[in-house]
Amino acid sequence: MLKNYMEDTVDAFLPHLLEKYPDLCRCELCIEDVKAIALNKLKPAYFVTHEGLLFSKIEEMTTQYRADLTSELTRAIEIVTKNPRHPKSIT
Repeated sequence: MLKNYMEDTVDAFLPHLLEKYPDLCRCELCIEDVKAIALNKLKPAYFVTHEGLLFSKIEEMTTQYRADLTSELTRAIEIVTKNPRHPKSIT
């Protein structure tokens, strides 16, 4: 199994951060755009073994990891808020 643990981390962290951004559209396209923009900037954390998953979870606990995650998700939210790709009638 090949998995980018960063995707799971973004999925887990994003809902908490979205509470601070009431103006962001919550449609599927906007949320997926936020994830894609952030994941393209964040360092991937691929694993193929159980040990690799454990290492990724330990790394997630570091202050720098959380700061990078918050920074990139915030940047992505701001980009999508200013430039949503969906028609205006969705919002």
